[in-house]
Amino acid sequence: MSHTHTHAPGESHSHSHSPPQTPQTPQSAIPQPDPKLQALIDQDFTPSPLVLSPDSTVALCSEHKKEKCDECGVDFVNTNRLSKLLVANPNLLCPPPSNVISQKLTQMVTATKDEGNALFKAQQAAAAIVRYTAAAQMAVQRPPWEANQFMREELSTVISNRSAAYFDLHDYVSALADAETVISIRRNWGKGHFRKAKALLGLSRLKEAADAVRLGLDFDPTSSRNYSISSMTLNVLRRNWSRRRLIKDMLQRLLQLQLNRF
Repeated sequence: MSHTHTHAPGESHSHSHSPPQTPQTPQSAIPQPDPKLQALIDQDFTPSPLVLSPDSTVALCSEHKKEKCDECGVDFVNTNRLSKLLVANPNLLCPPPSNVISQKLTQMVTATKDEGNALFKAQQAAAAIVRYTAAAQMAVQRPPWEANQFMREELSTVISNRSAAYFDLHDYVSALADAETVISIRRNWGKGHFRKAKALLGLSRLKEAADAVRLGLDFDPTSSRNYSISSMTLNVLRRNWSRRRLIKDMLQRLLQLQLNRF
């Protein structure tokens, strides 16, 4: 700001004054943690010696340079997975809410599963298994911050379909393994139990198959009438285990009735 003023009679000159300075607000000090609370947190802390990969994105045990090392008692797999996701997405400053899902990944899983379904319907079970396996591998790649239910639903559906494809190839052991996997992921879904029962039928383990059907009905009765009829059928079968051929045929029909509902 410039102005003119008189210093002495007959003398004047002009000069500039800098704008008035705004007083600075002192920075607020970072609050110190409560010592008792900090001690409570630290008492369970066990330091883990680690080293970083050359690109500083992966943690490894310092002695054996492994992500998961039983000898050192460390497991950095999940930590490193999160690290890689954040490195691959530099604009992601923090994980989004758990209800926000990766639509692109969902579309890829669905498209690959549908390819498997089309191959299975075309009676190409072996090729269908390849696509179902690929879809399952995609499904488990969901970021750890997404709600777990999305992965469970996608993965259980794909593995259930793969169980059916294995059954079609008469690979009953693999069909049973997939059915057990479905149950472990989504126990309250009746279809997993019915897939298990079907695989057990293929292995001629009739009593176990009947138990699996009953458990599936407990989790997923379509209606009180259908549940009653199915339970009654199972009770009749249990009293006539000696007639194995007839029993197996009846169980297969009962299972097909249940699986056709999905």
